[in-house]
Amino acid sequence: MEEEKAVLSWLNISNLKASGCSVFEIVLDREPLLKNARLCVNGTDGSKGGRGGGIRCNFSCISVAERGDQREFAPSTAQLLKHPLAIIAFVPKDVSLFAAGAIAGAASKTFTAPLDRIKLLMQTHGLRVGQESTKKAIGFIEAITMIGKEEGIKGYWKGNLPQVIRVIPYSAVQLFAYETYKKLFRGKDGELSVIGRLAAGACAGMTSTFITYPLDVLRLRLAVEPGYRTMTEVALNMLREEGVASFYYGLGPSLIGIAPYIAVNFCVFDLVKKSLPENIQKKAEGSLVTALVSASLATLTCYPLDTVRRQMQMRGTPYKTVLDAFPGIVARDGIIGLYRGFLPNALKTLPNSSIRLTTYDMVKRVIAASEKEFQRIMEENRNKQNQTASD
Repeated sequence: MEEEKAVLSWLNISNLKASGCSVFEIVLDREPLLKNARLCVNGTDGSKGGRGGGIRCNFSCISVAERGDQREFAPSTAQLLKHPLAIIAFVPKDVSLFAAGAIAGAASKTFTAPLDRIKLLMQTHGLRVGQESTKKAIGFIEAITMIGKEEGIKGYWKGNLPQVIRVIPYSAVQLFAYETYKKLFRGKDGELSVIGRLAAGACAGMTSTFITYPLDVLRLRLAVEPGYRTMTEVALNMLREEGVASFYYGLGPSLIGIAPYIAVNFCVFDLVKKSLPENIQKKAEGSLVTALVSASLATLTCYPLDTVRRQMQMRGTPYKTVLDAFPGIVARDGIIGLYRGFLPNALKTLPNSSIRLTTYDMVKRVIAASEKEFQRIMEENRNKQNQTASD
């Protein structure tokens, strides 16, 4: 997306030999009507400050002033109807990106729902209530066959609605939290270190997980426990038989698991993409490959914790703590038990990342195009008025 531009001007300190005002461009995140705002740095008396407040320091005052003619040249209703793309420029960026993330997340989750269902069944087989499986675990092909035979085609998408409902607020909270934490963890020089990126990703992952965790528990129960048909039925039964605390079973390992996963995923993605040539960074293929590398590395590193939390979420599980679960799973199924369901989980990384990145990048390009269109109309209106005035 193209950077927005503003003008930064400042008055030289009086006791210096140089004088006058210098101008250069900076990046400034502004609304469409304020994109041509002036950021002025003036003397301590603030005598040349523009409209708007200033930030004082020992020798200067910084203020932002909107040019008075901007609203006058804003597109009219007729122009917006003729060029509807410009309407998107009125939507705040955070809202636009929230919508993009929500749509992309819902689409990718729906597309990869069968693989997610298979993964969950492989992770929890033999722990379901009332089942004493003579076989300790089932394989990928066996899980596919079991779901199709017992539940039909619809069975592969069982539990998808709660997941789609969950992913919308989850994506929104995670995106907002990540951007917020990145600002908090920036150093005094304004740069974000590797440790800062890891910390921001970890905090964002834990924040979004804590808020949406009950929906994740409902999805798991609906997907792997027999007898339930709706999410409401699962929720009411859990409240009646297990209490409110049941909605947060396994929260500890979930937070422990998601923190390193999001930290590694986001950090690797940012660093790898920054290392690519600029022309590749702007291509969807570059983002796709980078996302696949970061997601695969994060999944391989953190998957055992995901298996532990899934088994701790199950009703009737013999595991009470993470320290109980790890040796218990290894004793029951060996080290490979910690990676049950890893294959379908890894296989869904490609379509999941592809859909998310493609959708997200497309929406960002639309936003950039709408801002260009908005500015083009404003410039056209300004030129028309200047021509009329000169006549």
